Amino acid sequence: MKYKIVVDSCCELPDKYKMDERFQRIPLGLEVGDYMILDDESFNQKEFLEKVSACPQCPKSSCPSPERFMEAYHCEAEEIYVITLSSHLSGSYNSAELGRSLYIEKYGEKKIHVVDSESASCGETQLAMRIMRYKEAGLSFEETVEKIEVFKRKMRTYFVLDNLETLRKNGRLSGVKALVASTLNIKPVMIGNLGVIEQKGQAIGINKALAKIADHLMSEIAHPEKRSLIISHCNCPQRAEYMRNLMEKRASYKNVMILDMAGISSMYANDGGIIVTL
Repeated sequence: MKYKIVVDSCCELPDKYKMDERFQRIPLGLEVGDYMILDDESFNQKEFLEKVSACPQCPKSSCPSPERFMEAYHCEAEEIYVITLSSHLSGSYNSAELGRSLYIEKYGEKKIHVVDSESASCGETQLAMRIMRYKEAGLSFEETVEKIEVFKRKMRTYFVLDNLETLRKNGRLSGVKALVASTLNIKPVMIGNLGVIEQKGQAIGINKALAKIADHLMSEIAHPEKRSLIISHCNCPQRAEYMRNLMEKRASYKNVMILDMAGISSMYANDGGIIVTL
């Protein structure tokens, strides 16, 4: 049975899947002062980061319209799986759900399941890759929906950022009780817990913070050899490789991916940010 996986543009798709007909990526909008672009294949990370650095205003995003999602669902695929940025961070999930209702109203019933990733970036990638694995193994729509919702609860998404200003100014750090001064080089270790950002600890310097992430993941994930390790980075490939080495010293994995962040992830993570999911 033909299926399609629709993701919003906070999902970092590996290059080999960007032109794969099983996937479609729906862009969010980005705004930095008077500079407005879509987070699509034309996104220029270097230019965007320079704009963010030079602009006194906090960058903003806008979610795709419900009609844009509805259009994505109108295709030959008999099953549609949709993965969105956490509903605590964006209205993308609500738009995708409304798009589903609009589709049914206009075209009739169809098997469409919308997943609130309760994560972002490579967390969405994890879910997309899982759904593909389930479908290629021959699971039904109902089985895939049940398994992906269970897996979502077991998945862990950690991150360390050099700059928390965008999250703070956009009101996304309500789950963080205290933030330490960046001048002390103390880096908070953060986790997305059911879509809400929480602080799990802190460390002096980015490398020690990354080591703490590795320790947390090893204590929380059973049988890592059955999991995919996915690391996304914002303009810091060497830091991502360092994170990979830390993780591979601790365990083996089904596969490992390092992905460069696109627009929405770059906006939230800022230059130097690292997100790890397992």
